[in-house]
Amino acid sequence: MTTSPANPREVSDRDSPAPGQRGLSACPLIFDPQCPELPEDVLGGLREQAPVVRITLPGGLPAWMITRFDDVRAGLGDPRLVQSPLSVPGFAGEDPRMAQIRWLGLPERMNQYLLRALLDLDAPDHTRLRKAVAPHFTARRIHALQPRVEQITDRLLSELPGRAAADGSVDFIEEVAFPLSITVICEMVGIPEQDRPLWRRWADDLNGLDTDLVRDSAPALVDHVLALIEERRRTPGDDLISAMVTPSPDGEPPLPERDIVTMTMLVTNVGYENTAYFLANGLAALLAHPDQLDLLRDDPALLPLAVTELLRWGGSVPATRPRFAAQDIDLHDTRIRAGEAVVLSLLGANRDRRYHPDADRFDITRYQDAQDDHVALGHGAHFCLGAALVRLETQVLLGALTARFPGLRLAVAPDRLERVHVPGVGRRLTHLPLHL
Repeated sequence: MTTSPANPREVSDRDSPAPGQRGLSACPLIFDPQCPELPEDVLGGLREQAPVVRITLPGGLPAWMITRFDDVRAGLGDPRLVQSPLSVPGFAGEDPRMAQIRWLGLPERMNQYLLRALLDLDAPDHTRLRKAVAPHFTARRIHALQPRVEQITDRLLSELPGRAAADGSVDFIEEVAFPLSITVICEMVGIPEQDRPLWRRWADDLNGLDTDLVRDSAPALVDHVLALIEERRRTPGDDLISAMVTPSPDGEPPLPERDIVTMTMLVTNVGYENTAYFLANGLAALLAHPDQLDLLRDDPALLPLAVTELLRWGGSVPATRPRFAAQDIDLHDTRIRAGEAVVLSLLGANRDRRYHPDADRFDITRYQDAQDDHVALGHGAHFCLGAALVRLETQVLLGALTARFPGLRLAVAPDRLERVHVPGVGRRLTHLPLHL
């Protein structure tokens, strides 16, 4: 992360304006359920205000948001920004994330699962857990899934015309994106088919952060995973849960039960919901740019490049979860004090005109002669574990869609698409109505 030798501007919580107030230190409206703007617009506005802005997270936790590409990519790999406040030298007192857990009203037994996921850990715990599951997400293993992903996609698209509404439209999110993503990740993890509707409901409840729903669904989800662990101990299979409950081929002992629960919840929920919304974002972007869709139809070999541009343009995770400064960090004219929370704006960085030429232009040929230099999937030690899987599902689905339905188009104007607010994420598509 770049630093400035100039005297930094020290800002305390007393200097921060009330949530929702605009200005250099405003709480970004991306966290406000009444915000009418899209995440990319809110984050873009913050990026142009300053490279570091003051925000307030759901539950009231104050934080800094880093907004520009070079700083975000550097921050993603900066060892001075840690995932857990417990990794901050000299940390004492209550974990500040407890305020968010209390806000959700969850029982105390949930703390060990909600504060110990892979994304909440630093080395050596993070290294140990990632090493245990990484073999299931190698490029070679994901490539071997391609025939199965193609089979699921073909079935869903074959059924699509029969699922049209009275006006002839079909909802891509409900009929394709959700069932494809949840089927693929649940088969990988080892979630039985009959339980997948439950997992979808639980994931929706948790990601929506409705406190009443989370209070019921989070403990139910944990109890369900504990039951699956016991079942796999008795009858292991070729899935992620089975791999985690048995010793590894090189003699490593099974993961502790707590870690198996958190890993199962994280991989399944992220692999289902984030992938589904990215598929929707990507297709919506292509249909809103017919010249780019025509390019892809005329030359399917552009699919890998198109997926890279879609990730830059509309990744489904606009910002990281909070990290914490392990020491004082001077960034431009701002001092981030040790222990303070920091959020990195992924979507804002990917639209930064300081780094990406014509950043507001959607161009599926953008990366033909350049490296894959967006941060939609993170960077550094916490680079997305499922990156290869996201790419595979997107390439297979977009290739099949454009080949099978050459007349595919949006059923409404792009600015009429329905969206819902998700705390900490912003507005997400609820439906993507298509005419085939």
